Amino acid sequence: MGSGNVMGGAREARTGGTQHGSTPLGSTPLGPTPNGPARLATALGIAGLIPFAAGAALALLSDDPAAARAALLAYGAVILSFLGAVHWGLALASGRADTRRAMQRFAISVLPSLLGWAALLLPQASGFALATAAFALLLAAETLGPLRAGLPGWYLRLRIGLTLGALVALAIGAPIGGGGAA
Repeated sequence: MGSGNVMGGAREARTGGTQHGSTPLGSTPLGPTPNGPARLATALGIAGLIPFAAGAALALLSDDPAAARAALLAYGAVILSFLGAVHWGLALASGRADTRRAMQRFAISVLPSLLGWAALLLPQASGFALATAAFALLLAAETLGPLRAGLPGWYLRLRIGLTLGALVALAIGAPIGGGGAA
């Protein structure tokens, strides 16, 4: 029984082997039924795309596209820091279970913040390119590389969708050519 306690085991027995009380085997036609925290994280993650979409739209439609781009890039830098913090937290939570992996996570977890900060210091076109690369590299490390261990499948699926949304917004909002204020 997957929940690790007597109450969870009883719930699984009542629900045909699920921890969620939904369909047998805990799935829907679209895949596994997420638990409460996963649903909340999904809703908050999707809401977190609103500033990306607004920044991209304003960069296209505003009378001051440079300011809109600066705000979009700043939000991207903040989100990069947040994504690094996920791995800092996982390293803290690992305790002594896997010291080597925890040290690797701690080291990697600071890179998104540093890259986001550097993106803010560059001319806008270069900053957008760096932020875009940072989002893509972090996603690759989480889905294919050393950061994948310990991440639940729902988180990885969520990250793929949210990262694609962020990348599209950054591509739409990015200045064309090398111009733009730092």
